[in-house]
Amino acid sequence: MRMKEDHMRNGQLKPGYNIQMGTENQFITGFSIHQNPGDTSCLKDHLEQRKRWLGEHPQVLIADAGYGSEENYDYLKDRNITAYVKYNLFHYEQKKRYQKKKTYRQENFTYLKEKDQYLCPRGKALTYQFTKDVTSYNGYHSTRRVYECLDCSRCPVKSDCTKSKYNRRLYIGVELLEMREQAKKRLNSPEGVKMRSQRPIEVEAVYGRLKHNWGFRRFYLRGVEKVKIEWGLLNIAHNIAKVAVQ
Repeated sequence: MRMKEDHMRNGQLKPGYNIQMGTENQFITGFSIHQNPGDTSCLKDHLEQRKRWLGEHPQVLIADAGYGSEENYDYLKDRNITAYVKYNLFHYEQKKRYQKKKTYRQENFTYLKEKDQYLCPRGKALTYQFTKDVTSYNGYHSTRRVYECLDCSRCPVKSDCTKSKYNRRLYIGVELLEMREQAKKRLNSPEGVKMRSQRPIEVEAVYGRLKHNWGFRRFYLRGVEKVKIEWGLLNIAHNIAKVAVQ
């Protein structure tokens, strides 16, 4: 994988594993080991493994923006899990400078429902062209509606609007936008603010104890199955230690 600790700054690959872990009251309730670096594609497998161990899904799930994808929102909804899961732009949208910083980002284009068109900040229309199929790492299928401006060649701000040598395009995931809107309402509700404030206290505190306080920074074994045993023993030790101090 490409690690965050890239001192040479050359994107070097290192042997490693992506650990997913769920906690409740700082007790570890489940974990899973993955070989893909992105967190987004790990959520479904992690929750399914947790269900095999505990027999049921959690009623409520809190997670950071790394898990806020259309695939994950759809999965959580189908299983009646109340999700307080951020998406990648959630925090940026809360800032006043968000719209001013990049005038020509997709969110600043106005949708005209009666014409099924988008208007750019300079008033040019982007019309619907076709629908594109998108497949995720896990094989989840979704669609994006593609809108394109008919002629951007003479636009004085084209270099600010798009890096493409062709006309500006928008790739709109209708279902994803609806899911993000629902997620935003839930996250900004009084219960949502309370719930998402618990995430750093919950799982981040556990990771901090294992990695910083206990000094576990590197696996001693190799291979997914052996790493599962090594990490599992460490998780058991953490839970026993939590019980011992109560």
